[in-house]
Amino acid sequence: MFGPKVKISRDLYDKIKRYATVAGYSSVEEFVTHALEKEMKKLEGADSEEELKKRLRGLGYIS
Repeated sequence: MFGPKVKISRDLYDKIKRYATVAGYSSVEEFVTHALEKEMKKLEGADSEEELKKRLRGLGYIS
């Protein structure tokens, strides 16, 4: 698969790979894509940047 790339630590990659296999995903990419899409759904519907920040704070992503 060609396209954007994201760098993560080897330890995190190894954990993701193990979880993806156990959960039945065909690849690390499929698992990560699904996890990110799931998290982004929680943020959809924010009407403004302030609302988005409020939701991100509520989810513990920013302080």
